[in-house]
Amino acid sequence: MSDVTYFNGPVQNGDFTFADHPGKSAGIRLAEALNALLGHAPAPHLWNTVTLAGDVRHRSADDRNAVGRRQREEQILRAKYAPGTVPAGGVLTDTDPQVAALALTMVRALLADGTLAVQDLPVRLCARCGHMAGTGAASDCRACGHHVLRAARRDLLVFDRTTYGPLLERDDVHAAGARAPAHLLHIAHHAPRLMVLSRTRDHGMDLAPLGLDGMVLDPRAGLHVAVLAAAGERGVVQPAMTVTENAAANVAAHGAPFRRHGGIRLRYTLHGKIPYDAAADDRLYEVHRAHRVRELFTDWYLPLCAARERSGVHADRIPGLLKFLRRAYLARPATPPGGVLADLRHRVAAGDMRWVTDPQALACALTDRETTGPTGPTRGAP
Repeated sequence: MSDVTYFNGPVQNGDFTFADHPGKSAGIRLAEALNALLGHAPAPHLWNTVTLAGDVRHRSADDRNAVGRRQREEQILRAKYAPGTVPAGGVLTDTDPQVAALALTMVRALLADGTLAVQDLPVRLCARCGHMAGTGAASDCRACGHHVLRAARRDLLVFDRTTYGPLLERDDVHAAGARAPAHLLHIAHHAPRLMVLSRTRDHGMDLAPLGLDGMVLDPRAGLHVAVLAAAGERGVVQPAMTVTENAAANVAAHGAPFRRHGGIRLRYTLHGKIPYDAAADDRLYEVHRAHRVRELFTDWYLPLCAARERSGVHADRIPGLLKFLRRAYLARPATPPGGVLADLRHRVAAGDMRWVTDPQALACALTDRETTGPTGPTRGAP
């Protein structure tokens, strides 16, 4: 069995459902499809609940005095799924106890070896609610909308990249046979020299034990810790986090010190966005006589294609991909040839996604899927 296991990059717990925004589940579906091909048990669905939008949503809610901040996140999270069932691998958020405990352990170790530091820095605080707007010039408060910010000084958790080395290297992307993500390397290379990793949030991984009262770990770092925690619970040493290129560009620099812990090393598996509006056209399946593979196409094959086409699946590609899947489905063997299936699993473990357009490999993957049984985010709820 492969040492690589795929985990979805924690999805931000916003006001949406999978039914309304199926693209939000692409990373979850991709991780599930790849893990199934490797013979792994389903991984948990990972969620990012440390958001300023979540704080604002809770503060403005009519029932804010009756419903706690964590309870509200749980309610919103449950609404993402079909009612009454549980994802096969469970659910893990970036504030669950095991994640918070690992975060403190990692931060303490990184402070001890000098990778991180606590520094007294000038900041801008909202004069009304105290939200930290940043360490430089800022406009209105993003937490409450107040127009007046005041200058102050505050102890902050910081990451000075001066002596750290590259924040993102080619080997941090799990993608055998794919082009190097040069633009991501460029973005990470131009990150600020001093990055602040503590934020003022009502909900998050509390940094008070480190003397940073009222502050939490930056969620861009915390979502990496969530993946490491999920991997550690399962004895996985090579977790691969499914994430869009845009998301990777946003989180890679802040997450650089949090991609390794013990013998575990996290890498990114990049995928593009999926044009689900085009894939939802009923006539598409009528024209191609593909009603039987519709759910297979949207829930399984398109996420795999998105990992092959990391800049995004173009809407014009949808009909051709559907026809290709239908042909492979009709040609799937009763028993996959051992050599082809072994090679397929080797490619999946290596992050080589070129197989999704190989008709023989795809047909074998379809047979294997029928044998192992599909799982999916719409089948469960936390």
